[in-house]
This record gives sequence, structure tokens and C-alpha cells, in this order.
Amino acid sequence: RLENLASRVSNYIEADSLSLMNSFNEELFLKTNNLNSESIFAIFLPNTYEFYWNTNADQFRNKMLDQYNLYWNSSRKEKAKSLNLSPVEVSVLASIVQRETPKVDERPTISGVYYNRLKKSMKLQADPTVVYTIKEKKGFDKKIRRVLYRDLKIKSPYNTYINKGLPPGPIYMSDFSSIESVLNLENNDYLFFVADVKRPGYHMFAKTYRQHNKNKR
Repeated sequence: RLENLASRVSNYIEADSLSLMNSFNEELFLKTNNLNSESIFAIFLPNTYEFYWNTNADQFRNKMLDQYNLYWNSSRKEKAKSLNLSPVEVSVLASIVQRETPKVDERPTISGVYYNRLKKSMKLQADPTVVYTIKEKKGFDKKIRRVLYRDLKIKSPYNTYINKGLPPGPIYMSDFSSIESVLNLENNDYLFFVADVKRPGYHMFAKTYRQHNKNKR
């Protein structure tokens, strides 16, 4: 979350977490850059950056925006446009994909599944978004070991089991491999996937609900 980022960054520069949060949520800054208090999390890309210790909140924020704009060059913007997604939407989807699988080589396939669901106006029904809503409700320091059926009904704009489309912002800080997996997603016909018990960390994919149920069994 943005609060976690502000707290972490305040350990390394002069700006404290409150001034960082105020800077991140400055109305003029958000409006000028077509962002809001949820989507701004997308501009922070995990990398190694150098700052003077006396960097203030606005300087930190502005440098992060500069780095974000450098990353989103014309080529990447064109790829996003071809998917009918904005750069922020790419980051939101990438954050879900990243929390769905730790396997970098599988991320383009899962990106393809979620993209297929978006195109068909299906609900994403992504468990990581439910985990996020549980943490919203019970505290972000809580470890969630299992998602229960009752959790799927938690009311939140981040819960993709009850809302169509993408959440209003990233549920995690997307790394470059996750973003690239969306921009270069696998062109497949899959609509479903379930954890593969024979290959820990990987998934079994299906084009039909019937095949998906078979995989689940």
C-alpha cells in the first residue's frame, strides 16, 4: 500500500511518512497527471534509485514520476493501447498477475487468461484481490492462509468476485517482469486456471468450465 511505501521511504530520506503521503495525495498533482489516490501507486516502480538524504517529499514523488514516464516510452504505450489498456491499467493487472504466481515464466499465460476475461466482460475472480479485501477489513499485517467462500462476498471495489473489470488501483507494487508479462501477454483461449499439485507454483489451464472442473478434481 501507499502507506507502507511512505513509511519505508521515510527511513532513507529527510521527509517523514506524513509529508510523503500528503505529497502523494496532493490534489493538483493527481489531477495534472490523471491519477487518483488509488491509481498513484502505479507510478512507483521497484528499482534502485539514488537520492540525497535531504530530499523532500515532493522531490521524491517527482523523481518517481519522471522514472515512471521514462519507463513508459512510446513503444510500451503503443503495446498498452493495442490491448485497449492505459499504463495504469496495465500496472493494476500486472499486480494481480504477480500475486497470482511467483513463476515469472508463467505470468504471460496468466496475463492472457485475465485479458480474455476482460474482453468477454467476465469477472476476473482473482483470489489475490480477495486477499487484499480481507486485509482491508482485518489489517494489512495479517497473514491470509486460505480464501473461504464467504470471503468472496466481501464488499470492496477491489474484490473482483463481485465487481467486473479491474480494481481502482494496484494491489501490490508490480515489478518489471509482471508489467512486461501483460504488455507481451500470451495469446491463448484459456479462461480458467487452478493450482497444479504436481508442479508447485504452477497452474493447470482450461478453455471450458467443464475442463476446469476436471482439473480441480
